[in-house]
Amino acid sequence: MPRVLLSSPDQKALLRLEPDPDDQWWTLRHVAEPDRPAWYASFGARTPVELIAAFIDALTDPTAPAGTPTDPFEPLIGWSLTSPRNGLASPDGTIHLHRLGSTEEPGAWFITTTLGSTPVWQVRFATHTPARLVAAFTAALVDPKPVHRTDSGRSLPTLDPNVITCRPTNVLAVHVAGALEDRVHSLAARRAIPPTSPVASQQPPAKHNRRR
Repeated sequence: MPRVLLSSPDQKALLRLEPDPDDQWWTLRHVAEPDRPAWYASFGARTPVELIAAFIDALTDPTAPAGTPTDPFEPLIGWSLTSPRNGLASPDGTIHLHRLGSTEEPGAWFITTTLGSTPVWQVRFATHTPARLVAAFTAALVDPKPVHRTDSGRSLPTLDPNVITCRPTNVLAVHVAGALEDRVHSLAARRAIPPTSPVASQQPPAKHNRRR
């Protein structure tokens, strides 16, 4: 079973992949900062990779694109209220979002997917997880674009036509092979921010006064 441990360049965030059949698989922990206590985010084994990537991309993106939601509830238009305190359910009833606490003192987030009475995956965000990161997750959660899977029979939790629609598509091998490289280049390009001021010369200043 793979085990991965990644640390951010500033040593403030630690991403751990540790497969555990009885617990969350992906866990990100962030240290406390002057304006925010420590927080964590965890993702169950079957959490779609696109959702995890959306959260991590928002964490590592130095500048959020214009129009990016910052309220986690904003993308969930059309979801039904299931409790007076921040409880929502998706239109098909497979995903439930709940935030603990109250309006005055909000707590942790729990997003759970079930098929019938069978749990599929759960995501947890600690109380102090930045709202814009949770919003990036909820926006990806309701994104209508199709997701790509190599084998729908094994990669998807269900083939129920009332929940998902499968459509086979032929993809060139070269496109599959270059997908990861293209993503790495795109992520690297967004971090290449030009300096805002000219770089100072490394030569020492000229001496205008002469002393004996």
